[in-house]
Amino acid sequence: MRPYRSVLFLPGHRTTWVDKALRANADAIVLDLEDSVPSGEKVAAREAVAGSIRRVRESGSEVGLFVRVNPLDTRLTGGDLEEVVVPGLTGVFAPKIERSTDVLRYDALLDHFEERNGVSGLEYIVPVETVRAIHGCLEIATASPRVGAMIGPTAEHADIAKAVGYEWTPEGTETLYHRSRILLACREAGIHALTGLWEDLANLDGLREFAARGRQLGFRGMIAIHPSHVAAINEVFSPATEDIEFHRGLVEAYEKARAEGTGALRYRGLHIDKAHYDKAVEWLTRAEAIAGNGE
Repeated sequence: MRPYRSVLFLPGHRTTWVDKALRANADAIVLDLEDSVPSGEKVAAREAVAGSIRRVRESGSEVGLFVRVNPLDTRLTGGDLEEVVVPGLTGVFAPKIERSTDVLRYDALLDHFEERNGVSGLEYIVPVETVRAIHGCLEIATASPRVGAMIGPTAEHADIAKAVGYEWTPEGTETLYHRSRILLACREAGIHALTGLWEDLANLDGLREFAARGRQLGFRGMIAIHPSHVAAINEVFSPATEDIEFHRGLVEAYEKARAEGTGALRYRGLHIDKAHYDKAVEWLTRAEAIAGNGE
């Protein structure tokens, strides 16, 4: 999965909001069929979402396009996928997954509708929303090649808050344990680690600090629920120019020293060796991929 910095949620039936989302320059957009769509509008919302996907692709945009379908136990998932698995879709935001067998149930549906609708390569973003899912996060992360990202959740009022029973703080210490477990599962599985959610819409300074703490922990992107949050999230999760220069210089210095038969050296006052070099190469690879999102 591309290293999406910002993943912006939109109600799927609000088709006029898609243009606002595109102007916000989110790396990915999630068109929601679950919580933000009233029960009486869910069937009509499927057609609206499929139309939005086609319209975005016709405009030439390469933004990531995901759909949050209704959970498996609602028995609406198959109908959702039948309508929205169309060319141009990037993947599925798969809610209420608790175990690896849930992932395989999604796989069976997607295999069918990809073949039927002429689509291929769809991926999952998996939110961790229950205590069982926290305990099984590595099992879920490795259940299918389609799992491309997982979310270490922090929301004040969403399902995870109810499930765990924590009292939310801006510092996020109450969610540090389960976020850390999910982050390590993402790293072991080699998938993209996302965090979220900042619900105080007007407090952009708080959002920026919160996103920075997530980045420091190891997350590489964040869920957003308002277009005004996208710019701050993209800024936090984008490599700074001085960091790019530092890592490029480190790689060049190490490669020069290695060619001269030296395995360790001093660089900008720091001792560096192959471990530092390997980390810098990985960091630069991710930075280049993020630059591709911006383009």
